[in-house]
Amino acid sequence: MAFIDRISGDLTTAMRNRDQVRLGTLRMAKAALMNREIERGRPLDDAEALQVIASQIKQRRDSVEQFEKGDRGDLAQKERAEIAILEGYLPPPVAAADLERAVDEAIAETGATSPKDMGKVMKAALTRFTATPVDGKVLSDLVKRKLPGA
Repeated sequence: MAFIDRISGDLTTAMRNRDQVRLGTLRMAKAALMNREIERGRPLDDAEALQVIASQIKQRRDSVEQFEKGDRGDLAQKERAEIAILEGYLPPPVAAADLERAVDEAIAETGATSPKDMGKVMKAALTRFTATPVDGKVLSDLVKRKLPGA
């Protein structure tokens, strides 16, 4: 079953159950997926669909941060509920030990010796996790800690 079909099925279920938060979240997710398909001019594979969902989660996390700064806890709570729904569609996150091992291997593979090599290390580490989305900020912080002179 294609990823977008799974979203569509869950959307129908949310309509039947009158679950407004889930319904709104899934509608936005489906729209984002369809927009990406239009941009690409072809159906998305599952990895690309997961990237779209991960970017939707990242947008909502940024919104939570802004709403909390603006003292809008009600809106931040709504965004958190949407994040929880969307995270249900992602595979389990990469374990910290696996991420650390991938960064160590990437540093050794690229021969990185300074913070200037951070881009090469990030790219090499990300190639090890093609099926699982990785939080770029977490990876970036880990690479900064591991690189000498950073």
